Amino acid sequence: MIPKEPLFSKLEPYIVPAIVVLVGVGAFGLGRLSAAPGHPALRVLYPGAELATPVAAGVGELTKAVPSSAKATQGLGAYVASKNGSKYYLTTCPSAGRIKDENKVYFGSAAEALAAGYTAAANCPGL
Repeated sequence: MIPKEPLFSKLEPYIVPAIVVLVGVGAFGLGRLSAAPGHPALRVLYPGAELATPVAAGVGELTKAVPSSAKATQGLGAYVASKNGSKYYLTTCPSAGRIKDENKVYFGSAAEALAAGYTAAANCPGL
């Protein structure tokens, strides 16, 4: 007995989804390989920045340049602390955003913040 429909017609609804999945898996694998150890890290440099400090480690280390001048961020400073607290943060830290504006104290460098009696926050990436 000869089948009236070829085998391809039964598999046709599964071919396009299979191709999409295979392309996705292949692209993911190539992306992982491109960030293998030994490759240079992705760096984001901002104008006027002197030193790049690590922000996060993982597949390819991300870095962000930390401005050093006192008027680098929002015209006030690169580091911020609370009048009522004992820790200082980068102005880009999520924790720094929780400090009320009236309680913020700005510093141009980490050395200034240390000299004022503040210590670096452990939960701030890049410090």
